[in-house]
Formats: sequence, structure tokens, C-alpha cells
Amino acid sequence: MKKSLLFFLLLVLLLPEVSDAQCAMCRAALESEADNSQAEGINNGIVYLMAIPYILVAGLFFFIYKKMRNT
Repeated sequence: MKKSLLFFLLLVLLLPEVSDAQCAMCRAALESEADNSQAEGINNGIVYLMAIPYILVAGLFFFIYKKMRNT
């Protein structure tokens, strides 16, 4: 298990273009803009989409922790 995880981590680190990928339409739209307002908007959207599941899971674990502590 540890060997496969280490192999995957090395593979991702050695192939940065794989982790830097984005859809062709987003790339074309962002590269054609002279100002960075659209790129900033897309980056903010990605952060919001990424943060919400973490907040929900943290809230769920906090709720479970409180319930387990009371019993």
C-alpha cells in the first residue's frame, strides 16, 4: 500500500503538466483576456467550490464529536 502511494506521489510530482491541466474552453477564454478579471473570477469560483465540501464535512465531524462526547 505504501509503495503504491509513494509511486503515485512521485508520478504526480514528475509530471506537472498532468496536474496543471484544465479544460480547453477555460484555457482559451483565460488566455485571450487582456485583463485578469475573468481569470480571477474563475479562480475564486474554484476556491468556493472546493471549500464548501470541506466545511460540510468538518461540521459533520464536529456534530458527531459532540454527540459522542455527551454519551
